[in-house]
Amino acid sequence: MQHEKKVSVIMGIYNQWDTEVLKDAVDSILCQTLNDFEFIIYDDGSDPQIGQYIRSLSKLDPRIVLIGMRQNHGLAFSLNACIDIAQGKYIARMDADDISLPERLERQYEFMEEHPEYAWCGCNAYLFDENGRWGERQMPYMPESSDYLRFSPYIHPSVMYRREIFHQAGKYSVSRETLRCEDYEIFMRLHQMGYRGCNIQQNLFCYREDPESYKKRTMRCRLNEMKIRYHNFAKMNMLFPVGWLYVVRPVFAGLLPAGVIACIKRRMYENKRTEKSASVQRHLKGNANLLGNK
Repeated sequence: MQHEKKVSVIMGIYNQWDTEVLKDAVDSILCQTLNDFEFIIYDDGSDPQIGQYIRSLSKLDPRIVLIGMRQNHGLAFSLNACIDIAQGKYIARMDADDISLPERLERQYEFMEEHPEYAWCGCNAYLFDENGRWGERQMPYMPESSDYLRFSPYIHPSVMYRREIFHQAGKYSVSRETLRCEDYEIFMRLHQMGYRGCNIQQNLFCYREDPESYKKRTMRCRLNEMKIRYHNFAKMNMLFPVGWLYVVRPVFAGLLPAGVIACIKRRMYENKRTEKSASVQRHLKGNANLLGNK
């Protein structure tokens, strides 16, 4: 009988031309403090040159399992193929341009073992680009229905699932409508079925976010996301009074240049960081005043 791994890490790759970025992503998994895992990499019909490099990466470590097809089928198809052969008790996502910090898998595994009430868990993350870290993203601890209005309350490549939920509730939806928002769709679907997730309030992940990230979201993808929002918000009774505004939000955002969106995001995170720092300073000042009055 084959030994069940603690974790199966799954990653789909399609034409990741920056091989240094890809190597960093793969190495971040191979260097985890939790060792009992398999790393399933799906080559989703990449260019032969990239495919050859992916095959060379598979020789780095016996825990890497390389699968794939010559035709490109999209991320949802890739992830489902990985899930089909996964042997881990838990399934952890990973993307080809992000970084998992060394204790990510261990912390998430321990959390899931201690909290059987949750079907998956994500975490907070540092934001980075080619120039290094520039911010951080804090996710809600226990997302409720309203947390799905603005965007997915989970950083998709940071999530670890219980493997059995895919057998109980279905896998990723493979369709043109879910392209670029596979995660949003499955999280809302699982939420409607009564499953709940949680975000560990620690930065265990580095999430790449730069102008190029926004360019990948074409207007077609944004229109499809609008449809997904509409159908799921309706099922979750969130269309009124403000849900309609969030339904059309992806399309309005798509009218802005990618560079402008990136600047807005950075300013937003900078403001949050400033507010957090000011709050800490007020707290420390208050404690100093109390000590001075004693």
